[in-house]
Amino acid sequence: MSWESLIETFQQQRATIALGGGPKAIERQHAKDRLTARQRIEKLVDPGTMFLDIGHWAAFGMYQEWGGADGAGVVCGVATICGRSVMVIANDATIKAGAFFPMTCKKVLRAQRMALTNRLPLVYLVDSAGVFLPLQDEIFPDEDDFGRIFRNNAVISALGIPQIAAIMGNCVAGGGYLPVLCDKLVMTEGSGLYLAGPALVKSAIGQEVSHEDLGGAAMHEAISGTIDFREPNEEAAIDRLRKLVDNWPEDPKASQYRRHQPLAAASQKSLLDIVPAQAGKTFEVRDVIDCLVDQDSFQEYKKAFGQTIVCGYARIGGFNVGIVANQRHPVQNPKEGMQFGGVIYHDSADKAARFIMDCNQTWTPLIFLQDVMGFMVGRDSEHAGIIRAGAKLVNVISNSRVPKLTVIIGGSYGAGNYGMCGKAFDPRFIFGWPNARYAVMGGKQAAATLLDINIAAMKRAGKEPDVAELEDLRAMVTKSYDDSTDIRYAAARLWVDDIIMPDQTRNHLIRCLELTTRHADDEPFRTGVLQV
Repeated sequence: MSWESLIETFQQQRATIALGGGPKAIERQHAKDRLTARQRIEKLVDPGTMFLDIGHWAAFGMYQEWGGADGAGVVCGVATICGRSVMVIANDATIKAGAFFPMTCKKVLRAQRMALTNRLPLVYLVDSAGVFLPLQDEIFPDEDDFGRIFRNNAVISALGIPQIAAIMGNCVAGGGYLPVLCDKLVMTEGSGLYLAGPALVKSAIGQEVSHEDLGGAAMHEAISGTIDFREPNEEAAIDRLRKLVDNWPEDPKASQYRRHQPLAAASQKSLLDIVPAQAGKTFEVRDVIDCLVDQDSFQEYKKAFGQTIVCGYARIGGFNVGIVANQRHPVQNPKEGMQFGGVIYHDSADKAARFIMDCNQTWTPLIFLQDVMGFMVGRDSEHAGIIRAGAKLVNVISNSRVPKLTVIIGGSYGAGNYGMCGKAFDPRFIFGWPNARYAVMGGKQAAATLLDINIAAMKRAGKEPDVAELEDLRAMVTKSYDDSTDIRYAAARLWVDDIIMPDQTRNHLIRCLELTTRHADDEPFRTGVLQV
C-alpha cells in the first residue's frame, strides 16, 4: 500500500472516530441543548492552538458485541486555555451516554498519569452515566480500574496540581466522586449529580424524589453546598472555566532543561519520500533525523561503533535532545562483518546504554525512533554477551530521570520494543506512524510457529490435516496475526498514545518537549547493578 492510500484510509477512520456515536447520537445530544465533547473542547480552548489528542484510537474495533465504543467514550488531550497548557478529559455522551468501558478507565488513567508526571493542570468535562454495567467486572475492582481515577484525583490535588470539573449532564453513582474531588466544581442547570438516580432511590428505599430535588444544580448550590458555581447553560459554564483557568500561574519551565532559539528543520524533505510505506524495508535513518532536528544541530555520537543504532545530540524546536534511532540498512562492522539493519547487536546496545547515561547526566531529554526487529540471536551473539548488553540498555532506560519520547516509525518487535523504550518503560508520550507494526516477533516467524502449534493440537486430537486444511489454517493464522500487529490494534489498546502522520512528527515532538520540560524531580541519576 502506498503512503497516499494509507494516509487517506487513516484520516477517514480518524474523522469517523471523532464523530463519537455518529450523526444521530449528536442530534440527540443537541436536542437536550448540550454540546458534544469535542464541541465543548473547541469552545474552551484558545482559538488556533494545537490540541494534542491522547488515545484517539482507544477501543477502536473493540466491544462490537455492544455496538462498539470507538474512542472509548471519552476525549482526552492537552490543550491551551488562556495561554496555559491543560489536560482536558471530556466524557462523550454520544457513546452509550458517556458510560465507562474498561478502555475508558485505561484512557482516563493514562491522561491523569501524564498530567501528574508533567505537572499539567486538569479540566474535566463530566457527562457520564457511570460504569457500563454489562462489563462491570472488568471496570470496577482492580488497582488500575475505575476507583483508581478517584485515588489519582486525591493524589494530584495533594501535589498542588490544579483540577477543575464542570458537570454538563449526568454524573451518576461512583462517578460523582470525580468532580467533588477536584479543587473547583461548576455545574449547569439541568445536570444531575447523585449517587443513585430517582428510579434507583425508589427501588432501594421506596422514596419518590424528583431529579432536581435529588441532585440538581439548584439543590447542590443552596442546600448540599457541593458545587462552587451554578451556571444557566454550557456557554456560561465554559466562560466560567476559562476565567478560573486564567487565575492560574503561567506555565512553569524547569531550569534543568535548555531551550535555544528555534531554527528550521535541517532537511525540508518529506518523510514520506524517505521511509517506505511498507515496514521492514531499508532506508537511511539519518535522513529521518534531518527532517526532525534543527539545522546544523545534530552531532553524531560514536558514529563508527555499534552502527545499527544511531545516537546523537541535537536540538528540536530549540530544545536540547538526545536521539536514539534504529538504522534500517545493513552496516559493515570492521570486526564482525555485515550486521543487519533494524537489529540490536551487543555493540550497538553498549553504545546506546552509554549514550543514555550521558544524556541523564546533562539533563537532556531522549527521543527514541523505533524500527526494530529485536536483539541479535545465535552463537556468536551469545558469546559476545548480547543478554548482558541488552540488560544494561534496559536498566538505564528504566532508571532515566529525563523525559523520554518514543515514535514507532516501522516495526516494533519483541525485546527490541523494550530496548528502544516501548510503552512498558514510561515514555512520557509514545506515537506510531500508520505503517508501524507491533508484535512479539515478525509475522512470518510467528505465523509459522502458530501453525505448528495448531497442527500439533489437531494431531493430538487424532486428526491428520490434509493439504487444503493446512492452507486454510495457514491463511487464517497469518491474517489473525497480521490484524493484531496493525498499529490500529495497538492504538486501540493504548500501547501508543496516538497514530500520527510522518510529517506531523516534528511538531508533535516540539509540543511534547514543551510539556515534558515543565517540571523535573531534581534527583541524582541512578541505575541498578550493571553487567559490565
